[in-house]
Amino acid sequence: RKEYPEFNLRYVQPINATPGSGTGIRMLLDGELDFSQSSRSIERQEHISAHQQGFSLREYHVAIDAIAIVVNPSLKVRGLTIEQLKKIYSGEITNWQEVNGPDLEIVPFSRKAEDGGTPEFFQDHVLQNQPFGSKIEYVYSTTDGLNQVKNTLGGIYYASAPEIVPQCTVKSIAIANQEGEFIPPYLPPAVPLKNCPNKRNQLNSVAIKNATYPLTRYLYVIVKQDDGRAQKAGEAFAKLMLTKEMQTLIKKVGFVPVN
Repeated sequence: RKEYPEFNLRYVQPINATPGSGTGIRMLLDGELDFSQSSRSIERQEHISAHQQGFSLREYHVAIDAIAIVVNPSLKVRGLTIEQLKKIYSGEITNWQEVNGPDLEIVPFSRKAEDGGTPEFFQDHVLQNQPFGSKIEYVYSTTDGLNQVKNTLGGIYYASAPEIVPQCTVKSIAIANQEGEFIPPYLPPAVPLKNCPNKRNQLNSVAIKNATYPLTRYLYVIVKQDDGRAQKAGEAFAKLMLTKEMQTLIKKVGFVPVN
């Protein structure tokens, strides 16, 4: 707003819906937004819906993100493989003892898949398009999920790494990649939670950028291709996000820049 006072940005809160990538794209298709931001790519049905209305959608890569997994700070577990994560969230594994942890019930938390790009990404890439298990406890937001894990010894939750890696009330854990090496979403060694907030865990940016850390994804600006004001606004915002200054700010807030 300081640098471009002529470019007015206004955030529109969704009505009767949870904020998230899917909600944003739906609002864009319904004409409630000029452009949207998303942590997942445009889906086939969304492309079809746009074409039925006489326009198309285009996505711009503007940053790289990772999904981090957090547990209660008191839980003693080294890390998880993608297969173990899949079995936890599908309901096949229900006790931490089954993944080299204590004899304790696992309580998995998640946002609903239809509400955001993060649970959609998780369902696609971890559950391999299978449904979430029947014992998932659904939360409204990441703040809600973190509070639940903080208060639940056997709790587990996942979200965008920059949101949860620096947190003081939960513990991020390492995920095994295809080579079987456990890669943390934070820069090792982990900062003890007793030192937080004076010192916080930092994002493992190198492992995220080169995809050594297995749960990585692009972040997008979704732009309506209608040759009108909406397209001009969306393209202006996407180009702004790709400038040197904005890529520096993207890194500063915890994401990995694409340039």
